[in-house]
Amino acid sequence: PMYNRSERVIGDVIAAGARREKLFLATKVWTEGGAEGIEQMKRSAELMQTGVIDLMQVHNLLGTAVQMTTIREWQEEGRIRYSGLTHYTAGAHAGLAKEMRAFRPDFVQINYSLGEREAERRVLPLARDLGIAVLINRPFQAGRLFRAVAGKELPDFARSFADSWGQFFLKFIVSHPAVTCVIPATSKPHHMTDNLGAGFGTMPDASMRQRMADYFENL
Repeated sequence: PMYNRSERVIGDVIAAGARREKLFLATKVWTEGGAEGIEQMKRSAELMQTGVIDLMQVHNLLGTAVQMTTIREWQEEGRIRYSGLTHYTAGAHAGLAKEMRAFRPDFVQINYSLGEREAERRVLPLARDLGIAVLINRPFQAGRLFRAVAGKELPDFARSFADSWGQFFLKFIVSHPAVTCVIPATSKPHHMTDNLGAGFGTMPDASMRQRMADYFENL
């Protein structure tokens, strides 16, 4: 409900002939009330023109117990495939970890990047321990990472696995063993194409990831 026309646009794309089985539809419910949450989830399915939502996430831990009750019921009915919890600030990681243990969602979505590494301390290890998939938001820290390297060339040590700063930042994230997927937001097709490049080729190993982190910290 917080993403304006996005769900409707997805529905239009599906109606125009996109192969539904090739798509993974993820959205969120964002309200405290149970009845309101049900209406939001129904509306999301209607707008996206789908009978099954692949991932329904409780946004910012708002009304988790109430919304997870509905999500579990819809999972049993085959209307939702996976459950999730989300947040976007490091200050919420302790609360998220508590709810991960209590509700055992299929997914969590959190902030993590070279500029925000707090998730390494608690959430990412816990997700691995509990077998929870991890989506990463704010991979560029709202543009801060690009501003930090403005005017700088990629370091020579990174040229074997990244063709751009965007791929450098994204590969640091997706190479973490607990991370399932990263979701960089963009409205520019050429940025989307560049971002997709981070899903191919060599991935940094643990020692290279440390070198990337050290490089960024010393900018």
